[in-house]
Amino acid sequence: MTPASCPARRALGVALLLIVMTVAARPALASDGTAADDTAAAAQKAREQAAWARFVPPHDARHDWLQLKSGEWLKGELRAMYQYQVEFDSDKLKLLNLKWKDVVRLRTAWHHTVGIQMGDRTRTLSGRLELDGDTLRVHSASGTQTFPRDQVVSIGASTDRALRYWRGKFSLGSNLRSGNSEVVDANLKANLRRLTAASRFNADYLGNFSRSQGVTTTNNHRLNGYFDRFLSRRFFWRLLSAEYFQDRPSNLERQLTLGTSYGYDIIRTPDTEWRVSGGLGATEKRYVSVAAGEQAREVSPSLQLGTYYDDDLTSTLDLTVDYSMQLLQRDAGRYSHHLVTTLSSDLIGDLDLDVSLVWDRVQNPRPAADGTLPERDDYQLILSLSYSF
Repeated sequence: MTPASCPARRALGVALLLIVMTVAARPALASDGTAADDTAAAAQKAREQAAWARFVPPHDARHDWLQLKSGEWLKGELRAMYQYQVEFDSDKLKLLNLKWKDVVRLRTAWHHTVGIQMGDRTRTLSGRLELDGDTLRVHSASGTQTFPRDQVVSIGASTDRALRYWRGKFSLGSNLRSGNSEVVDANLKANLRRLTAASRFNADYLGNFSRSQGVTTTNNHRLNGYFDRFLSRRFFWRLLSAEYFQDRPSNLERQLTLGTSYGYDIIRTPDTEWRVSGGLGATEKRYVSVAAGEQAREVSPSLQLGTYYDDDLTSTLDLTVDYSMQLLQRDAGRYSHHLVTTLSSDLIGDLDLDVSLVWDRVQNPRPAADGTLPERDDYQLILSLSYSF
């Protein structure tokens, strides 16, 4: 071997080594050569996901924005958040009920009221809201305040559009029969409520009318309402509760009850609500007629107890139980209660089909002037069509 051939051999060896190293550094290619394309596609997808994660909706002075855990953004109006349930109104998707835990980001265009848990009290603030993960910021004219997400008790209606956030429900049921007997049965139920971050107002009406062979057999009307002030995440003060009841066929010209009480939310989840309350009040009763020597008007102090239960059994079926009772003096009836149990099924849009069982009881009813004694118990089974707004 000549000396001149050594450099050539060394150069050839270096070239072969470089070729081996280049081949080893490349990813193994499939026979169709798609590995490089897959790697590029994965990198592009990662860049797109990172871009969406950083996405913030453009500034909008008219709409609220909400993002779900799934990454979806919704544009519309935040109505309220209560019982860990969010009401969000979209122009296209209409009114949506979402779980608070599924909302990861929120930005409101309008000022809302928000209840913040501060120790054993609830503080109410107003401003534009911005939720980012576990942090809520409240922007107002006085500045920006920051709170942990788990201190948020409720979010109330926009202070700029407060009149739009009343809720209501009307139910109408009837039964008309003619032929051997002419019977007309009609009943009407109505509910009106308003919820803010600091308070709750609720009013209910239940009326029944029956006429058979030209004679009125049922004609009663019950209107009750209350106003609650939230004291903490679970305690509330029912500043005033009132009820008016009239049932002339049962010898009751009118019954008026006023009271105040305290309450506690036993269960507060997106699907289930259960609360109890108790307090003191006064009841006035006036009778259509009474026996000789008896007074037609009675006023009695009363012990008032009540409970309300609401459970979303399925996505289309809802059960509510509303029970109230009073302990009175003997001449005023001693004991009375009012129970309304309703099973509501979604039909189309805002229309529901309701089946309600109503049970009223008076332990010691007052006899009429002719000695007729009303029944202690009064039962009703009501089938009605309801509309919510």
